[in-house]
Amino acid sequence: MGVSELITDDTRPRAALFDLDGTLINSEPRSMAVWSRLLTAYGVPHDDQVLHGFMGRRGVDVLAEQPHLFPGLSLAELRGEIRRHGEAPGLPDVEHLPESVAFLRVLHAEGVPFGLVTSAGRDWAELALEQLGVRELFRGLVTADDVTEGKPHPQGYLDGARILGYAPEHIVVFEDTPAGILAGKSAGMRVVGITTTHARSVLGQADLVVDHLTEVDWPRLAART
Repeated sequence: MGVSELITDDTRPRAALFDLDGTLINSEPRSMAVWSRLLTAYGVPHDDQVLHGFMGRRGVDVLAEQPHLFPGLSLAELRGEIRRHGEAPGLPDVEHLPESVAFLRVLHAEGVPFGLVTSAGRDWAELALEQLGVRELFRGLVTADDVTEGKPHPQGYLDGARILGYAPEHIVVFEDTPAGILAGKSAGMRVVGITTTHARSVLGQADLVVDHLTEVDWPRLAART
């Protein structure tokens, strides 16, 4: 039995919460390049697995879990280093995802309220949404500085539900990382995974996985055929 067959009038989707990086834009190659430069600068061996550990999560949470990466450096010092490397030239460009923007506009036209829950800072989130031309469509934003527990903890999505004024069972989360999917599921929400940054096999905990958000048939939460 598919997800769409399980949806009744009592549990139908009524609102949505979106991740930012990897879901509405693809800034992950840029983020990975910044982390790689920082690790290289301090002589820390790393590979793709280490770099992927930062995806979809607040950097401070990952660093707090792995203090051995930068012994002797405070989180404040590391934030400054990350900012410096993030402003350096030669980083990959941020890619806009037009299908995701199109999907946002469809939901807005249908009167579906939605918000943003991101592991990025508020300044970056505001700038990204402005550049996409969709900032005014969002009911509210939950950013890295608004929570005490980052993804995969559900706090951000539960805060987003309060902003939208809907119970978790009526909200659908759109995410591109395992950490984000786990956060949405732990919040009691249905989750649609998008394959921008991860293979389908890695996103298996999502209720539906698509390559582009325009493939989502709302509110059935089935892939368009």
